[in-house]
Amino acid sequence: MRKVKFIYNPASGENLAGDQLDDIIALYQSRGFMLVPHRLDFRSDTAEALRDIDSTYDHALIAGGDGTVNYIVNLLKQAGIALPLGILPAGTANDFATVLGIPPRTGLVEACRSLLDGRVSPVDVGRANGHYFVNVFSCGLFTDISQKTPTLMKNTFGKLAYYVGGLGELSRFRRLGISIESDGGNFDGDCIIFFVFNGRTAGNLKIAYLSEIDDGLLDVLIVKSGSPITTIQTLLHYLPFPGRHIQYPPGIEHFRCSRLTARCRTDETTDIDGQPGPAFPVDIECEKSGLHMLIPKAR
Repeated sequence: MRKVKFIYNPASGENLAGDQLDDIIALYQSRGFMLVPHRLDFRSDTAEALRDIDSTYDHALIAGGDGTVNYIVNLLKQAGIALPLGILPAGTANDFATVLGIPPRTGLVEACRSLLDGRVSPVDVGRANGHYFVNVFSCGLFTDISQKTPTLMKNTFGKLAYYVGGLGELSRFRRLGISIESDGGNFDGDCIIFFVFNGRTAGNLKIAYLSEIDDGLLDVLIVKSGSPITTIQTLLHYLPFPGRHIQYPPGIEHFRCSRLTARCRTDETTDIDGQPGPAFPVDIECEKSGLHMLIPKAR
């Protein structure tokens, strides 16, 4: 029987206790897999729980949000373990799972079934000063909302907690002086926020809606600092209106690159996948096909 390392975060928004966990195990057993579970506890050495992974393992299954996926991906990369990964979207926003086409609203058991019926596909991963990110690196207004929003609030109010938390960041509205040099474009000036996307969404808002997760490139989006009215109009562009955008608004600087160096003229915090990111200056690059993911057939 093929083995699967099953890593789940009990603090994520979706509760894995009781029948749901048992149903996941039953489904995997019916497909000829033996789940080897690990309950994520950040007070213990999770890397130790990964050291038994060898050729007898078929893939790893991660149940949690983007922060959990980020944490496990970094541990696997540091250990040199190139095991295919499946994600059960059990967090609040689940941005990386969304771009992979893993259904977040059908329940975790159905998400499992879609993965087992799907295929393994290579996707890109970003790296910022040695720290891997699966979805997005960011700096500026709103970027550390996930870090500051208490787990209880996220579990209770879901994505709304991010937007409510974002209102408190308006008082920090200030310009960032940044310079970016890359193999796809450059920028030197003031902005209020900038993103380096491997995925497409942040807090389930489609921000980098032209991004592709398997093209070997990262999408840089810079919200330039203009007048208050112009800035608000740019931000309103990202409200979840129906339809697909075909271009970015005038207040957005956008280019694609495989590597870049970003510098900031002030001491600013950064964020990678909702977790604290590295300090400036930051060297970021795209590792093409750096992960192999289980994805549904429909994608």
